[in-house]
Amino acid sequence: MTEEGAAGPSACLLVACLTFTAGCAAGRDEAQSHPASQTRSILEKRTGAAATAGPIFCQRDRICGSDILPLFYGGRGLRPAWIADDLDLADAASLLLALRRVEEDGLSPENYHLAALQALMSEVSRKKEKGVAAVPAETLADLEMLLTDAFLLCGSQLVYGQVNPETIQSEWFIKGRYEDLVAVLEKGLKTKDVGAALDSLKPTHSTYRNLKAALKKGQAEVNNGGRPDFVQGPKLKAGDGGPRVSVLRNYLKASGDLAASGSDSADIFDLELEEAVKAFQRRHGLEVDGVVGTRTMAAMAVPLEYRLRQVRANLERWRWITSNLGDRYILINIADFSVHLIEGESELISLLAVVGTSYRRTPDFSGRMTHLEVNPSWNIPPRLAREDILPKVKKNPGYLQEQGIQVFQDWSADAPEIDSDSIDWSRVDAESLAYKFRQRPGPLNALGQIKFVFPNKFDVYLHDTPAKELFKKAVRNFSSGCIRLERPMELAVYLLEDDPEWDETKLREAIQTGETRIIPLKYPINVHLLYWTAWMDGEGRVHFREDIYGRDAALYAALRQRSNEAGT
Repeated sequence: MTEEGAAGPSACLLVACLTFTAGCAAGRDEAQSHPASQTRSILEKRTGAAATAGPIFCQRDRICGSDILPLFYGGRGLRPAWIADDLDLADAASLLLALRRVEEDGLSPENYHLAALQALMSEVSRKKEKGVAAVPAETLADLEMLLTDAFLLCGSQLVYGQVNPETIQSEWFIKGRYEDLVAVLEKGLKTKDVGAALDSLKPTHSTYRNLKAALKKGQAEVNNGGRPDFVQGPKLKAGDGGPRVSVLRNYLKASGDLAASGSDSADIFDLELEEAVKAFQRRHGLEVDGVVGTRTMAAMAVPLEYRLRQVRANLERWRWITSNLGDRYILINIADFSVHLIEGESELISLLAVVGTSYRRTPDFSGRMTHLEVNPSWNIPPRLAREDILPKVKKNPGYLQEQGIQVFQDWSADAPEIDSDSIDWSRVDAESLAYKFRQRPGPLNALGQIKFVFPNKFDVYLHDTPAKELFKKAVRNFSSGCIRLERPMELAVYLLEDDPEWDETKLREAIQTGETRIIPLKYPINVHLLYWTAWMDGEGRVHFREDIYGRDAALYAALRQRSNEAGT
């Protein structure tokens, strides 16, 4: 919805109607020969000490930085940043080119006054042909302020994102980037390369760049008509035949999972087609069996436009996080149920993982791993004690002993241990449960043989698990928030490789003793728990994952709302 008022569409309005009052004819003629002075005079009225507080509108576009622009121009002594006496608009043209490029980042250039800026620049260029004095002062002031606002608004959203993650995701605790946007703009103006200055604010991580390539690739496919629909029906497997096999073949060619060469009409499900189905399944986090069953058909039925929204959502997520993840770090992709050890741009280790359930979600946060714990005890969190352990004890009074779980009077450090048989569990209420449960080290311990500790307020960590069968499943959200590892020994050996006291043999010997032991890391390592539902791998294949926590849906809604607000 556009702002309506008494003034025409080319006017620039403040909440209080501001006018530029001309002086004597001689003074007016002198001022009109100096566009920068004209613009400065209007800037003083709009953003200086005498300006009326409130939102500012130029060309019906609301200035999003109504609070920031007075500070920006005040720091410049109210000197225009873009308008010079010769009306050279090279800096403005450089900015417009950069604004158009942000479409590659999943942002809409129209959100940054693009239409109004193009109209104003065309007007200035036309009237400049008659002489600089022919360009209205109000037009110059409009152009000046919209250019500044466009840079600062777009720059802000490239650095911090369009949406504040904390407003849509209660489990978000990641430190973001910081940039002095005013300093970046001033540098761009000084070096006469404002476009490069705006580009410099984009995330530099290779995953972000690859996602941009995925967006470009997907958008080109949409522009070329998309891909053929796959016909739903009974499952298909190697050896099957018929028209649906031909449709499947064409679909997998369009998706890039099957080589474009070969017959388009072959209706036999051969081994080549089976391998293509497996490639598709790997890219979508499905069970890789080469059979087109219910889940595979459901993934094939997802519209390409929805996949592009996933890519844009994940580009936004990358704008939320710090650009310095560390030279060496552990990246946990919650939505992919995976753990990756990264050094530089190389992945050294990749492990399957189990993450939190939909009602005990693993949060997004960063930490620093400081030590390992061999043969750990498990202090069962109060919530799990109330919701999981107590109901089992009520059904089976021997459960605690069977699982090696000790009971303590309370959670104080010196609380005495209590014989569980002395407690009438049928009379214990979950809400008032004060006992502390601790599971002894051993083969039944839920943490397994190794625990990887990065101190945090959520009491989340990486650990081994006796429930190895869960790693055979494609979707692995079964934990109470912590991350269970498929091959913890592999990660532990790597983290201790710089410590001459430890190698795999010594680590296994320590485990065999059954004694709890803390092993400090000689070189602590950053750990980042993040939620990615789309990315492109090093071979140019785009991967997608199910939105297990509904975070994509919340982000889509917030991004749509933000775009609608920008269009008002």
